[in-house]
Formats: sequence, C-alpha cells, structure tokens
Amino acid sequence: MLIGRLGLETARIPHSGRSGLLWLSRGTLRAEDGCLRFSRSGTVVEEDPLEPGEYAVPFQSVSMVLLGPGSAVTHDALRLLARHGTALAAVGEDGVREYTAPPLIANRSGLAREQAAAWAHAKTRMEIARQMYAWRLGRTFKHRDINTLRGIEGARMKETYRLVARSIGIEWRGRRYDRARPEDTDFPNQALNHASSAVEAAAAIAVSATATIPQLGFIHEDPSQSFVLDVSDLFRDTITIPAAFRAAKRAMESAGLNIERLARKETGSAIAKDRTIEKMIGRIKELFDPSRAGSAG
Repeated sequence: MLIGRLGLETARIPHSGRSGLLWLSRGTLRAEDGCLRFSRSGTVVEEDPLEPGEYAVPFQSVSMVLLGPGSAVTHDALRLLARHGTALAAVGEDGVREYTAPPLIANRSGLAREQAAAWAHAKTRMEIARQMYAWRLGRTFKHRDINTLRGIEGARMKETYRLVARSIGIEWRGRRYDRARPEDTDFPNQALNHASSAVEAAAAIAVSATATIPQLGFIHEDPSQSFVLDVSDLFRDTITIPAAFRAAKRAMESAGLNIERLARKETGSAIAKDRTIEKMIGRIKELFDPSRAGSAG
C-alpha cells in the first residue's frame, strides 16, 4: 500500500486503542462500499445466539476477527481487513480450535520484541517463568531452578486433581494417558486430554492476537507451540480440570454420550463465560510490559 494514498495509512486506529476480539459464525463476511458486513441467515441455534440479519462490522476498532463454523469470507473482505491491520482467524466453536491465523502484523511487533529479548537471556527467562508459576501457585517462590519449580507445580497438580474430582463427585485414580490407545483410559483422563486441547486452542488465539512468538516458551521448551502451552497452563486449575471433570461426570451418568464432544462443549462454555481468551491476552501483555521488570521478586 502506498504511504498516504487516499489517507488510508493515517486512517488506521492504533491497536492500543482497539477493543480486542470480535466473534462471528454461521454467516458471510463481505466488503460493501468500503465497509465490512456480516450476513447471518437461518435460525438461531444454541451454539450461536446471534439473530439472523445484516450487521455492520466495526473492523477498524477491533484487533482481530474470529470467524467460526458455518462461515465464509470474500476476497474483498480479506483485502479490507489487511489494509487496516485487522487480523482474521478461523476458529472452532467457542474458540476451542484454531484452524488458521495470519502471520505477525507489521505494526504490532512490540510484544514479540519484548518476548524475544526476555527469552534470549537466562536471567529474564527465569523471571518470566517464575512470574507464570506465581500466577498459577498463588505465591512467588524463591527458587531459581526451573526443574525445582516444575517439581513444586507437579505436586500441586496432583492435589488439585484430587480436590476438584472430589468437589464434582467423580472417582480419580491418577493421571494416565497412553498415546497409542487414548480411548483405553478412563473418562476423567480422556476428558482432560480433550479439555487441554481446547484450552490450548484458546491460548493459540491469544498468542496470535498479540503477535507474540509461539515457539519461544519460558516453561515449555521443545514443542513448536511452547509459549501457547505456557499460556494455556495458566488456566489449568480454573478452566481445564473443572471443565474436564464435569464432562466426565456427565459421560459416566449417561451412557452413549461422546466424551470428546462433551469435554469440548463444556470447556468452550467455560472459556466463553470466563472470558478466558481476553484474560490470556491480558496476561501476555502483563508479562512483557517493560514496567514489570523485577516484579517477580
């Protein structure tokens, strides 16, 4: 795009002044006279309470449009979004899958640069890891060895599984998972696998929305989505485990129900109700805010 052409360059609203995410599904996103419109037809379904009709999309005032199942987007709509620096991602119901997302947006590299700088130095990498553990464990530990912190967190998770299972009213016999035969595990373990995938998808959306780098994790190190896993684990106690165990209880009480669908729907509802993706974005911004230097103690 030519700088200054028709004033389009200066017409962009800075992302710091935008309101976040816009969720759309079961309709068509198109451009019309330089505006973006969403056509929603058919009947209202439980998964999507948006009434059928025509909607003007305030694409310049949001950072990212999440396009859900049953939707289509035109080429002109994509051009309009790109011109104004608004990202678009194709996602599953309630954001429990992320199918595709755009590359980093050029004018939103600040968080990625802060993330890369923090990751590149052992001291700051450890500080970020300690902050993430502090959020999860409710206190800041003095330890500066990542394996020690992982051990503390592992012991805490065993107790969390036990307490949540008891509060929901299911039997818990420990975390077990055979990758070769995932369906041979009990319902609570199967549900945990599916709920974890759903929360990881929500975290992937948050990472895409902030244009941070999925590969540069601070607790997880080897996976290509290490930072996504870091972010999703922040909500393991509050979203993943309770949603999984609620789904497992329903599956055990009603024969024939699909555990994967139950876990996905239960987790998606929890994510939407809790506004988890917005909270994830807030945590990412807080992690890489230069003013937080030294806040890990």
